[in-house]
Amino acid sequence: MCVCFVHMRSVSPKWRCAAVCSGFSKCSIEMAGIKALISLSFGGAIGLMFLMLGCALPVYDKYWPLFVLFFYILSPIPYCISRRVVDDTDAASNACKELAVFLTTGIVVSAFGLPIVFARAQVIAWGACALVLTGNVVIFATILGFFVVFGSNDDFSWQQW
Repeated sequence: MCVCFVHMRSVSPKWRCAAVCSGFSKCSIEMAGIKALISLSFGGAIGLMFLMLGCALPVYDKYWPLFVLFFYILSPIPYCISRRVVDDTDAASNACKELAVFLTTGIVVSAFGLPIVFARAQVIAWGACALVLTGNVVIFATILGFFVVFGSNDDFSWQQW
């Protein structure tokens, strides 16, 4: 059975799916994209769960680590801007992409450094710091996975989301 995500209906025979959405392979590509999106959503939820556990457990009960949410929001912005600005006809690396990678690296390192600074200053407990750092690893792996899965497509548009 093929599920046509283009037309949002299920079609049972293989030939009918080909007639409805111009090919069975298109349906399987859409299904692979949906599976990847669901996996990335699950990863994001797990990462946020670790962050919330580091804040809301009665043992820790401090919400200062939530400031890393700003880093989660800021981390993909330089790369997205550089992809819109850069002309990919040149095979060599250019300054705009290098600047975007540098800024993204700075944002990610800051997201890992902030909980450690909080723990060293005894604002949060070291256990909360460990939970937040675990959440950071999962969230940034999810963000990287999003760009690996969906970012290499040339006809990708943010209007899908």
